[in-house]
Amino acid sequence: MSWQGKRVVVTGAGGFIGSHLAERLVELGARVRALIHYDARADRGNLEFLPKDKLAELEIISGDITDPFFVHELVRGAHTVFHLAALIPIPYSYRAPASYVLTNVQGTLNICQACRQQDIPRLVHTSTSETYGTALTPRICEEHPLQAQSPYAASKIGADKLVESFHLAFGCPFATIRPFNTFGPRQSARAVIPTILSQLLAGRPELRLGSLTPVRDFLFVADTVEGFLAVGQADACIGHVTNVGTGNAVTIGETARLAMEVCGRSVPIVTEDERVRPEKSEVMALICDWSKAQARAGWAPRHTLKEGLAKVAEFIRAHPERFRPEEYTI
Repeated sequence: MSWQGKRVVVTGAGGFIGSHLAERLVELGARVRALIHYDARADRGNLEFLPKDKLAELEIISGDITDPFFVHELVRGAHTVFHLAALIPIPYSYRAPASYVLTNVQGTLNICQACRQQDIPRLVHTSTSETYGTALTPRICEEHPLQAQSPYAASKIGADKLVESFHLAFGCPFATIRPFNTFGPRQSARAVIPTILSQLLAGRPELRLGSLTPVRDFLFVADTVEGFLAVGQADACIGHVTNVGTGNAVTIGETARLAMEVCGRSVPIVTEDERVRPEKSEVMALICDWSKAQARAGWAPRHTLKEGLAKVAEFIRAHPERFRPEEYTI
């Protein structure tokens, strides 16, 4: 399927992955309606980093997915809706869980209902590998049990199940993509890879982190975006969850050491209790089985972790004002 001339809605377009997805869709000739969260500053978030010619091609709309009336108008006339809008910082979900339910669960319900009522041909909903909790198997396939080890994960499980229910109950052509740990330029300064790199590039004498032992599967954002597009085009993904990741396991400590290699600096690592999750909330291992993404949609990851780290370091050097390591708390 060609995206040329297709009306595509991207919720959460001002976010990290959403801005990259909106930009890629413009490159492919889609007519992109980009939803950013309304605020009094008229802040377009990460869309500000798009080249001016691409930014001019977007129909940017400010609003809130918790308003069902607004959402109904947002999706009108769309060929495909990519739903990425969500509250995502895990530490903040311990403090404000109700806000996660409102945005991630109620907001997703509003999207599902609007897409159903208007017979939207395809909805691609964004899940997260955090819904699996600590792995029970070496690699996590889509049939792995779900375990909510944080209020954030619980809200995303609720959203995922709403999407599933609309497909099973009403036959809606909805699909869910479940990215593992996406990283890349424009990611929040509080995410672990920007936290590591920004400290190194700021010349700090030591690297301050939380637990170094959790294992992650880091997927470069360009590969995540291609996963969205592949799931959005593949009929075999309708009614299913599809994982996207690399299948490569790396600890936080190993990631920090590789980042030092990329930056040309070697410093001691200091662990801080305030950066460590509650004991039973820490997800110790997330490694993706992405075989179904390949079988259903022909998708495969292309970038290495080291390549991606170099691109993030380049972005941080170009935008130092966004990265102040001393301010990272939540």
